Amino acid sequence: MLFINFLADIYASRRLLLNLAKDDFKSRYMGNHLGMLWAFIQPLVTIAVLWFVFTVGFRAAASDGVPFILWLITGMIPWFFFSEALQNSTNAILSNSFLVKKVVFRVSLLPIVQVTSSSLIHLFFVGVIVLLFFIYGYTPSIYWLQVFYYFGFTVILVLGISWITSAVVVFLRDLGQLIGVIIQLGFWLTPIFWNIGMVPEKYQYLIKLNPVYYIIQGYRDSFIYHVGFWEKPLLSIYNLVIVMIFLLIGSVVFKRLRPHFADVL
Repeated sequence: MLFINFLADIYASRRLLLNLAKDDFKSRYMGNHLGMLWAFIQPLVTIAVLWFVFTVGFRAAASDGVPFILWLITGMIPWFFFSEALQNSTNAILSNSFLVKKVVFRVSLLPIVQVTSSSLIHLFFVGVIVLLFFIYGYTPSIYWLQVFYYFGFTVILVLGISWITSAVVVFLRDLGQLIGVIIQLGFWLTPIFWNIGMVPEKYQYLIKLNPVYYIIQGYRDSFIYHVGFWEKPLLSIYNLVIVMIFLLIGSVVFKRLRPHFADVL
């Protein structure tokens, strides 16, 4: 019921949220000569460097018969979205402190602003994925559409986590730096540019406990392997439960700390 009310608030505030997201997107790169292009240049350079290192340097072969660049980009793009959205939404309250004292504005919507601005970039890169698959001769599949399911899953996961982090960081500023460190560790521990098959089978379940693995593998299942999320019922149910737990804990933490924001900010 609470989540339904929250969705209703999002719809009611949709214009304000969209305007705030646009302003946030522009303000990140204000003063740079290339402006908003940096939002797209940085991920592209990272992908290009990793592709060069593994393809040219380590001579990585095609993964599961798929060109390495396609396998890499279907893992990197969702990771960029998750990591950027989480880092930015963690600072949502601090970045919009002027709205905290406005009684008419529901502050719990602020993380959505950051997620929305990150979504604009992400949807562009999903288009890049589609373009590359066309270039390599792949034909569209109905499974491609389920990428929107994993996109929605990521949004809800980030929202649940960021309700916790954005509320706590107001009182414990070091948490923002800690989140950055955790994200860096997560990049190496999640099978983004390495295959989970490299891990002994008896330990693979530890990797699969990470909901970000579900997202990464989901994008690859959509574009490469053509496996529906319904074909992995236990994994899907587990991750949906994890998301609900984050939403529940996040809503409780945010509600408890919300009355004290104005005193600290």
